[in-house]
Amino acid sequence: MEASGEEQRIRILLVDDHSLFRSGIRSLLQRHPEFDIVGEAGDGMEGVKRAAQLKPDVVLLDLHMPGLSGREAAQLISRETPDSHVLMLTVSEEAEDLLETLRAGACGYLLKNIETDTLVSAIRTAAHGESVVSPRMMGKLLGGLRGAPAEPSAERAGGRPATPTLRGEGPERLTPREREILGFIARGGSNKEIARELDLAESTVKIHVQNTLRKLGLASRVQAAVYAVEHGIAPPP
Repeated sequence: MEASGEEQRIRILLVDDHSLFRSGIRSLLQRHPEFDIVGEAGDGMEGVKRAAQLKPDVVLLDLHMPGLSGREAAQLISRETPDSHVLMLTVSEEAEDLLETLRAGACGYLLKNIETDTLVSAIRTAAHGESVVSPRMMGKLLGGLRGAPAEPSAERAGGRPATPTLRGEGPERLTPREREILGFIARGGSNKEIARELDLAESTVKIHVQNTLRKLGLASRVQAAVYAVEHGIAPPP
């Protein structure tokens, strides 16, 4: 993020094929002096190009667009402009869309009917490289994974690729405390909530989370939650 005096401004790129929606989001975000809308794009390919040119902190990206899809755009942006954090903003409540975009490199997934305060908070979170998924969508994601077969077929009906999975290093690499914290992550707990549950300092929980992600070769808390479900590490009651 760029510094402006004593303030840190978050540079944002808007990518959506509906110009009226982009205009509305721009108006909402411009009310917050910490946000700087550096550009807009009306399709996925233009969004990839604009991200490479502008190098924003956060890319607000629609999922379903003509031509290059939001998932494909997220993958290209994450690969070509890794310092730009992709935050999906979509109408799709499908768990498969959520998982596919996260696998493609997006750090967050929000629905377009969210409250303005939720969007503002999510942008701040994404700008620091942290994952953000609405609790409603996280529940659908984990529920879908729990009901999915262990080894999905290469293609589903209609020719769509099977839901991807996260089969990283085995959980035996984790300490008992790290496994316990991974279970809380699978439940959607924040560091503060986990610290309160386990009577630990929040900074200690943060270190455990970082060690867990490093050991398992995972990039985000969302991937950690998926991993926990796939490896049978149940959330605490």
